[in-house]
Amino acid sequence: MSEDSQVLRRIMRLQILTIAWMTVEAIVGLGAAWTAHSPALLGFGGDSVAELLSAIIVFWRFRVGSDSEQSERLAARVTGALLFAVAGLVIISSGLALLGDRRPQPSLIGIGLLIVASIGMPWLAAQKRRLGGQLASAALTADAAESSVCGYLSVIALAGLLINAIVHAPWADPISALALLPHIVREGWEAVSASRSCCEV
Repeated sequence: MSEDSQVLRRIMRLQILTIAWMTVEAIVGLGAAWTAHSPALLGFGGDSVAELLSAIIVFWRFRVGSDSEQSERLAARVTGALLFAVAGLVIISSGLALLGDRRPQPSLIGIGLLIVASIGMPWLAAQKRRLGGQLASAALTADAAESSVCGYLSVIALAGLLINAIVHAPWADPISALALLPHIVREGWEAVSASRSCCEV
């Protein structure tokens, strides 16, 4: 088996793992957000949906074996657009919470989910970034950015949920969600920029 074939097999395994985990993460995260009225969990769940769609696109891109620059650009642009959509979702949900529309409640399920994500997502992002570099794949590199954002978001959202749970400070939840906005926007812009300069794989 050639080195490229081994790299492709590792990429496929990573994408299958990502799709499975993001499905669980999105369902649990959004369900917990709905129950607890948590902007941080809503933003996290929205990011999970974005990453799930991104992972499916990248899986399809490598599964069909397409080597066209157009496929690379499309996948990277969709990923960037999804990140910008997550940023908008965070702004809206956090603004509503800070205005007193809904008071965020503590969520043990959300805290547990965020602990797992804060450990697993940085590892997953590093693996994708390394493999994306080996194949000069803008799509996989952009997907690694999604995983990286998910990891950062889980840490910041976890801080907000823990503060709210321990000292009963509902404002900590939306503030923690807003704290990640610069990073989400930057990663989205980098994904869009990568789509303009991607190489054929």
